[in-house]
Amino acid sequence: MKNRLISTLATGIVKWRWAVVIAFTVLLAGALTGVGKFKIAASADTLLVKDNKLYIQTQVAQQTFSPDEFILLAYEPREHDVFSEQTFSDLSQLQQEIKQIPRVESVTSILTVPLIDSAEALTGQTEVSELTWQQQHYSAKKMKALVSGHPIFTDLLINRDNTATSIQIVFKPNPELVDIEQQITGIQAHLLSRELSAEEQEQLEALKAQAEPLREQLTQTRKEEIKQLNEITQPINQRANTYLGGSYVVGQHLIDIIKSDLVIFGLAIALVVALLLAVLFRRVKWVVFPLLSCGLSVTLTIGALGWADLRATVISANFVALQIILTLAVMIHMLGSYRYIAREKPQTDQHNRVELMLKDKLSPCFFASLTTSVGFAALLFSGLEPVISFGLMMLIAMVISQLVSLILFPALLALLPAGSEADDYAFIRTILHRSRQLTLNKPGVTIVGTGLVFVALSVGITRLNVENSFIDYFADDTQVHRELAYIDQEFGGTTALDIILDVTDKPDDPSLIISADSVNQLQLVQQAVTAFEATGSVTSLANFTELATQLNNGRPLTEYELTSIYYLLNEKVVNQLVGAYFSEQDQRLRVAIRVQDTTEGLDREQFLNNLKQDLATAGIHSEQYQLTSLFVLYQDILSRLFDSQITTLGMVYVALGLVFLLIFRSVKVALIALLPNVLTTLAILGVIGWAGIPLDIMTITIAAIAMGIAVDDTLHFVHSYMAGLKAGSGQAVPAAEEAFKHSGLAILMTTTVIAVGFSLFGFSDFLPSVYFGLLTALAMIMALVADLTLLPALLNKLVASQSDPAEPQGDKANV
Repeated sequence: MKNRLISTLATGIVKWRWAVVIAFTVLLAGALTGVGKFKIAASADTLLVKDNKLYIQTQVAQQTFSPDEFILLAYEPREHDVFSEQTFSDLSQLQQEIKQIPRVESVTSILTVPLIDSAEALTGQTEVSELTWQQQHYSAKKMKALVSGHPIFTDLLINRDNTATSIQIVFKPNPELVDIEQQITGIQAHLLSRELSAEEQEQLEALKAQAEPLREQLTQTRKEEIKQLNEITQPINQRANTYLGGSYVVGQHLIDIIKSDLVIFGLAIALVVALLLAVLFRRVKWVVFPLLSCGLSVTLTIGALGWADLRATVISANFVALQIILTLAVMIHMLGSYRYIAREKPQTDQHNRVELMLKDKLSPCFFASLTTSVGFAALLFSGLEPVISFGLMMLIAMVISQLVSLILFPALLALLPAGSEADDYAFIRTILHRSRQLTLNKPGVTIVGTGLVFVALSVGITRLNVENSFIDYFADDTQVHRELAYIDQEFGGTTALDIILDVTDKPDDPSLIISADSVNQLQLVQQAVTAFEATGSVTSLANFTELATQLNNGRPLTEYELTSIYYLLNEKVVNQLVGAYFSEQDQRLRVAIRVQDTTEGLDREQFLNNLKQDLATAGIHSEQYQLTSLFVLYQDILSRLFDSQITTLGMVYVALGLVFLLIFRSVKVALIALLPNVLTTLAILGVIGWAGIPLDIMTITIAAIAMGIAVDDTLHFVHSYMAGLKAGSGQAVPAAEEAFKHSGLAILMTTTVIAVGFSLFGFSDFLPSVYFGLLTALAMIMALVADLTLLPALLNKLVASQSDPAEPQGDKANV
């Protein structure tokens, strides 16, 4: 039944070849209309788990305290002092030009903030707005005395070492977008206590659809603003170093990297693949037709993703290269069979050759693609949204790749005239012959030897860790790394962590904003946070008390004085700088912290655990506060990785075991086929551990994807081996000869193409892509070694007849 179906399909594809070509031409036309809809999403949110408790709490807190959207422009003089007329002149020039950018609402620097040096300002006897450099033109010496060590402005507008200053550029919000996002957050907040109703879910989707075009427009506007800022700072860069910092600056860098990886590495891999195909097959047609099919496959996929509104993120930026490689891998196996038939039966015409090729490879290629899809499908159960999205994108890509490689490619072959095929290289035949001899003559030694190597590598799993930094995602010599690292080290950190405190002790006098006991509690919290080495900038109402105490000759403020200075300064400066610290309506306090990601030995999980313990020691109970913002969300992602890895690999192992059982109808053969791939995945995870590479949202996908790809070669080898075993009356020699001769060469070629293709990611500026490419290439090489040594040795030892004679030495040329 199965053979009859395959024969019918093979005959039908050849017979209806023109209809197949026309059908794919129509599909291509439809896909091209969707290519323009394909989008890239590259904000920090694309790396987070959405709609969980921590994410929603962060959104609610941001809505409550409304910190402004801003960019920090750091200014580091090279040959003059920060407190000098040259610096003041440069800052003035920069501010004037930056204000011309249409969306800029305010520009704040040490020249524009009120610099209070007298307690009289606290009593209202002095107009605070007059106490700025712009109004007073303080001398450099006076400015240093006023700004250096300032409780509020240090780490915001001046670094602690007084070697650099900064300008904060605040942008006008889009009122329509703000309103929609507030409604979205309001609905999502219900998820903290219950499930959304169908009506609420429908309303949420409608609001997201309304917000989408506004967000896209904002992204484009931000891109232009960054370009303008770089142009404005260009003249200043002759005497000072400038650095841009801010969440959407990073987002724009990510978009640029994704576009670069999509285009540059897609083209680079296509060129390298073309070269490899030319070298391996030595025929122009075997370069043109596979690449044509790959290009069509990628175009159809991008069109489908565009219509489905599935967007590329930093996790899925390499899907173009992945699809080229995976589509090509199937076609190389098809070509291997075609060339074997052409050499063995040169008298057959082209149509018969293609039919024989399809009868031979249609079933194993289909199941090979199916097993690869299983690897990607396992990512859907990772529990991590960006990984799930990547898995879904690749499943769509695999379906399209199957259609192109198993239907269109043979139809195109049927249009070609029959021709002669070049012989395989002698050194390749030698490698395959020696591997076959080893596994036939010394299967036990081969099993033990390769097994020990893979087990030794797997031990590195015990060294796996998930500690990582967003800064470390970028190569050291990239602009984004330099900017992030500088802002992190010199301006109080890059990763935001907010502590949201519930005010439990309300003041008796309604004119007061906060009671003395609440201030004391807030100061205890701030002291606990600042005790950590990795803590950078920490700002809250406690900073106001510190400033006022300094101005008040060291005497602590009364509740009434604190209320006065809070309203006085908050209205003028502070809300622009770091957002609100107190919500009178919700009776909640905010402690704004920035953690320095570049701190050596930073353990984020330990940081949060120690912080919670210290807060408990200070008498702050867990129900009195929430930890929110990017630091917590990112740590939440990292904490899920180990569980996700176990779940993902477990799903892959079980699914592939079932697929092998379905194909080979033997538990023993299924387990033997599965074992080399299990060892390969464990070994590559071990290499990650031995190399000290952190497990993150990209490296977590390597094991499952590598197994999904590598298992294709295993399936082809075992399929050929079982066919040879049946034809050779259960004897190992003819079975091994058939497997190595029929599939060994294709396995070598596919591994070479895949490994070289993936290794090109080593040139990316995005380090997760570098690790992904190099480690996947290494995994493929490991899988090749396992498939040509351990796998045949196990088959010879446990499946073939034990009464085989030794392999004759004279059959080397038959490989």
